[in-house]
Amino acid sequence: MAKAATKATKAKDAAEVKSLEDLQKDLAAKQLEIVEARRGLAAGELQNPRVITKTRKEIARLHTAIRAAELAEKGDK
Repeated sequence: MAKAATKATKAKDAAEVKSLEDLQKDLAAKQLEIVEARRGLAAGELQNPRVITKTRKEIARLHTAIRAAELAEKGDK
C-alpha cells in the first residue's frame, strides 16, 4: 500500500513542476498515442494491448493535474 502512495506522490510532484501549457501538450500527445494504439489494435499490429489501458490512465492523470493547475491559478488571482 505504501508503494501506491509513493507513486501517487511522485505523479503529483511531477504535475506541480510542469506548467499548464506543458500539461496540455502532454495531454494532446497522449490522446494521439491512444488513437494510434487503437488503430494498431484494430489492424492487428499492436503487440501489447495493455498499452491502451496504461495510456487511458495517464490521460486521466493529466486531466486531474490540469484541473488542479487551473484551480490553483484561479485561487492565486
